Amino acid sequence: MKLSLKQLAVYLGLVVIGSGGGVFASRYFWTHNLSFQQLKNVAVTLPAESVVPQPVNGILNSSGGDNVNFIATAVSKVGPAVVRINAIRKISNPMTEAFKNPLFRHFFKEDERLMPSEKIERGTGSGFILTEDGKLLTNAHVVADTDTVQVTLKDGRTFEGKVVGVDTVTDIAAVKISANKLPIVKLGNSQNLIPGQWAIAIGNPLGLDNTVTIGIISATDRTSAQVGVPDKRVSFIQTDAAINPGNSGGPLLNAQGQVIGVNTAIRADAQGLGFAIPIETAFRVANELFTKGEVAHPFLGIEMIDISTTTKQRLKEEDQLNIQPDVGIVIRKVMEKSPAQTGGLLPGDVIQKINGKQIKISAQVQKIVESSTVGDILAIEVNRNGKTQIFKVRAGNYPQ
Repeated sequence: MKLSLKQLAVYLGLVVIGSGGGVFASRYFWTHNLSFQQLKNVAVTLPAESVVPQPVNGILNSSGGDNVNFIATAVSKVGPAVVRINAIRKISNPMTEAFKNPLFRHFFKEDERLMPSEKIERGTGSGFILTEDGKLLTNAHVVADTDTVQVTLKDGRTFEGKVVGVDTVTDIAAVKISANKLPIVKLGNSQNLIPGQWAIAIGNPLGLDNTVTIGIISATDRTSAQVGVPDKRVSFIQTDAAINPGNSGGPLLNAQGQVIGVNTAIRADAQGLGFAIPIETAFRVANELFTKGEVAHPFLGIEMIDISTTTKQRLKEEDQLNIQPDVGIVIRKVMEKSPAQTGGLLPGDVIQKINGKQIKISAQVQKIVESSTVGDILAIEVNRNGKTQIFKVRAGNYPQ
C-alpha cells in the first residue's frame, strides 16, 4: 500500500500511539538520509499486516483490531429483552414488638410514637421477556413477598408488573406486564452442555443496567446440596461468568445468544462461582405458574448419597448400613408415608437404574424425578443385600 506524506504522518502518529512506531520512523529517515523537503515526493509501501484497520460505522471490522465478536452479536440480540425489576416490600418492624414491653414503653414513650410499624425494603433484580405480550421470567427471591413490581426495559420504558406466581422450590417466578410487540429472548438447550463452553451473563448487578460478563460453563448437574441450598430442587449449571446481587433472574447465554439458564445469586460467599437454573426447568415452572398459578413437584421422599470409600465407612459408623457395591447411589433415609416407603424402598438400597437407565450419580436421580410429573410410575432397580430387585414407585406431590 502506497502512502502520501500526509497519510504517512497520520499512520506514524497512529503507530507511535499504538505500537512504538517512532523507532520505525526514525530508522527509516536515517537509513535513507532523507530531509523533510525530500519527503514531499516519497511514497512508502507498507506491508499489508501493518495497515491500521479503519472503523466502519464506528466499529472496527474483522480485518483486525477489536472486531464485532460473537459476544457482542449475542448481546445485541438478547439485550433489549433483559429487564430490571425493582421490588418494594413492606416488612414488620421488629422494634415495634419490643416497644410492647412495659419497661420499654415506660422509658421510650416518645420514641414509640415515632416508631413506624412497618419498614420499606427495596430490592433490584433482573428478568427477561418470554413473549411479545409481556410474560417475564425471573427468580422467586427477586419478587418474594410482593404482588407488584416495577419493570424497566433497556429502552427506558417502565411498566407495573404483576407477580403471577412464585415457586420457592426452584426459585422461579412469573411476572406479567401489559404491553405488546416486546423484544423477546430465544431459548436454547442446556441438556448437552460441556464444561469449557462459552457462557455469557446479562443482568443488572448493583443497579448497573445491562451489564455483560463472560466466562465458561464450569460444570453441570450441580445438586442443590452441593451448591449449599438444600431446600431447592434444582440441578444447577456452574459458571465462572460474574454473577452478583442484581444479576438474579437474568439470562445465561450460549455463544449463539440463546438462553440456557437463569442466573441466580444464591451464594453470597461464592467468589468466582456463579450458578444458573437450567432453562428447561425454569421454562417448565414458569409455564405452570402462568397457566395454573402454582407448580406441582414430583418427589420420592428419600435422602441419598453417592458411594465412595469414605461414604461407605461413614454410613457404616453413623447409620449401621453395610454397603457392598462400590458404584451407585445409596438410599440413606426414607421419609415416613412417602412414595418411596409406599413403593417398598428401604435405607441401604443402592439405586442402579431408573426406568432402565443406568444411574451413576445422585444428580441423575434428581434430574429424572424433576422431569417426571406427579403420578408417574418410576421403575427403580436397586441392589439390596447383594440381590437385584425392581420397585415401582409412583411419584408424589412435593410437600410444602
